[in-house]
Amino acid sequence: MANYNRGTSANIIVGAAALFTYELGELTEDALPDLEDGVVYRETLSDPANVDSQDFRNIGYTSNGLEIQFQPDFGEVQVDQILDVAKLYKQGMQVNLNTTFAEATLENLLFAVAGADTDLERKASDGGLGVTSGKFAGTKNSALNLTSGQLGECPIERGLVAVGPGTGDCTPTEAIERIYVAYRALSIESVTVSSKRDEATMFEVSFRLLPTDAGSYGKIVDRTVPNNS
Repeated sequence: MANYNRGTSANIIVGAAALFTYELGELTEDALPDLEDGVVYRETLSDPANVDSQDFRNIGYTSNGLEIQFQPDFGEVQVDQILDVAKLYKQGMQVNLNTTFAEATLENLLFAVAGADTDLERKASDGGLGVTSGKFAGTKNSALNLTSGQLGECPIERGLVAVGPGTGDCTPTEAIERIYVAYRALSIESVTVSSKRDEATMFEVSFRLLPTDAGSYGKIVDRTVPNNS
């Protein structure tokens, strides 16, 4: 006789994820660094030995984690003999990723408004030359040029990778992680920039995830990482 099992508490996930953006545009499988034995993936994405410093960038602090919404759209077939629909068929799909950037950097704002890299003049400490002309020129200054865009302008897509807690028993000798990969992410909602006395400046962002030509939005990977130290 089978024993009734009420559930498994190890499958409950609590905790936020570290969020990385792929700065070169659409993310491909080949651009993702390989999994390393004994190394959690957020460390792999942060190690200059695995990725170029200009490829993946850590967004930093976020607020209220991230949320992925899957919104299928179904059509209906009605017949005369029954009052309800006789059949449903899938006619559309939409996937969104929502989060809030708690670090109000110009790099994060550029990402939130789907701006082009050329809109941001970075200071020298960020690997750029700084503002080179005008009243705000100087190697210690950064400037985000607010542009209206133009007709026919291509939307700016970037890849996203998030690494958070996964399912399974957490032990001192193992790390449990869940990796979220989005190949094409495009910021589609309005973004508010504020400066208030009693609130931190944060950017609420909604990304529309788009499929590749092969029809893949990305993947979600559960991984157990043994501690080799």
